[in-house]
Amino acid sequence: MLMRIGVISDTHGLLRPEAERCLAGVSHILHAGDIGAPEVLERLCRIAPVTAIRGNVDVGSWARRYPETETVRLGARCFYLLHDLKTLAIDPAATGVNVVISGHSHRVQVNTINGVLFLNPGSAGPRRFKLPITLATLDLDEGDLRPTIHELDA
Repeated sequence: MLMRIGVISDTHGLLRPEAERCLAGVSHILHAGDIGAPEVLERLCRIAPVTAIRGNVDVGSWARRYPETETVRLGARCFYLLHDLKTLAIDPAATGVNVVISGHSHRVQVNTINGVLFLNPGSAGPRRFKLPITLATLDLDEGDLRPTIHELDA
């Protein structure tokens, strides 16, 4: 059975209506940090259950309840969330992680290394430099992981 996961990062307090439309119908949302404001997560929770971590801009009492890393099992897959991939301190393949979700760089990354999918959905918040506004969906099937990057400002 197909399960679609929404993957978003670096909203920096801005949840665009295009992002909400793109995530409509997903089973779960993973937010890889730099949330920026609790209202972003409140609105995402109206779409689907959310697992979120804290990024470097997430400060203040509201942000303290979110960990810096999180491991979550969705379907038959194990996801590891962290904000900055440069701080990865585990060996995902050795620990049974199937997907590493990160943010921070504002740049899309989709790589498979040692059987582990590394996915950075880019930034869905305010535009930085000339980088595109993006998020990802990830379709989980029996044996497949199919990531799709969505440009919100195309």
